[in-house]
Amino acid sequence: MRVEDFVIPEDALSESFLAATGPGGQNVNKVATAVQLRLDVFKLGLSPDVYERLKRIAGSKMTLGGELLVTVRRYRTQDANRTDARARLARMIADAHIVQVKRRRTRPSKAARAKRIDKKVQRGAVKRGRGKVTIE
Repeated sequence: MRVEDFVIPEDALSESFLAATGPGGQNVNKVATAVQLRLDVFKLGLSPDVYERLKRIAGSKMTLGGELLVTVRRYRTQDANRTDARARLARMIADAHIVQVKRRRTRPSKAARAKRIDKKVQRGAVKRGRGKVTIE
């Protein structure tokens, strides 16, 4: 699932703005530009396996009440931070829809193992021939 394919319903979101930290001069002290987005995951209607993957991806950003909390303060404007927060949420949800393929263990063939041993023997012979030269 691509990020563009997933639309987050507005009724599942709530946002609040808070004072950002870091550089920005007096603007940081006066304007609440950082955005804190809360997403009620249960309103998305995700399947149980997608919900579990989303919980694993979100980590500490997921509350016990099933809310996904994203705080963004990267930019100096509310609008840019709001857009970035929504993009991060959409990316997390899209990643949760991706099912990882189980890796199947494979073994090298008998011929491949024999070939590897032969190469090791050859390499050892080359290294043995590198001893100190003695004049007799």
